[in-house]
Amino acid sequence: MALTPSNSGSLRVLHAVEEGWGAFCRAPWVFLLFQVLASLVVLPFLALTGVGAARLAEVEELMGVHPTGAWLALILGLIGYVIVTLWTLVGLTRGAWIALEGRKPSFADFTRWDRAAAARLLGSLILLAIVAVVAGGIASLVGAGLGQLNAALAVIPAVVVAIFFIWLAISQKFLVQVSLLGSRRPLDSLRSGINVVNPSWWMVLWLAVVEGVIQAIGALFSSGGLVVVVPVILCISTAAYRQLFGSDDRTGLLG
Repeated sequence: MALTPSNSGSLRVLHAVEEGWGAFCRAPWVFLLFQVLASLVVLPFLALTGVGAARLAEVEELMGVHPTGAWLALILGLIGYVIVTLWTLVGLTRGAWIALEGRKPSFADFTRWDRAAAARLLGSLILLAIVAVVAGGIASLVGAGLGQLNAALAVIPAVVVAIFFIWLAISQKFLVQVSLLGSRRPLDSLRSGINVVNPSWWMVLWLAVVEGVIQAIGALFSSGGLVVVVPVILCISTAAYRQLFGSDDRTGLLG
């Protein structure tokens, strides 16, 4: 079932930033320790993916063939990366939610694997990717057809799909939180984002800009800054989610 706006129905961006920062400060070392652990765990899979992709490109260029070992490295690397990313997002979201409720999350709250929650999030991300690919494919086909009539007309579908992608990205700003805490079905998660975010679309865009600025500041401190910024941003987004969608755990993520 798709969600509807909470009783407050409005987003206060600065209050969400304040709440998110306060949640992070309730257990900063636990957040950072888990983020460092997740970064270390994902590194071998990223390396495996990179080696497999580089080997495939190199051998194809020289011999025109794809070695089985390179394909295996690429596939295993991608699968491992996806699993670790889902585990990280689920753990950080659970920790942020507990901290926003005024409690201090434990390290076990972050590391606990929740297969059902990970599957919900993966399904929502796949569905979102399908929507984006279909929209991009339609725009390409229409643009190619218009381009045969007039080259200038081919720009119109590109502009339209770019506007659509911006709208879609903002409407699904809370897809992680909705999938983990709000809806059990991917389609309902996407519909919930549209139902709840659209009335406050411009404020959610402003939130995205503020988070972008925070990420840019964190990037100035290289990888160390990003380690801090990632959990802080997730805490801020989760605080904003609670303002718009309510503070109920509808899927049992904390159970």
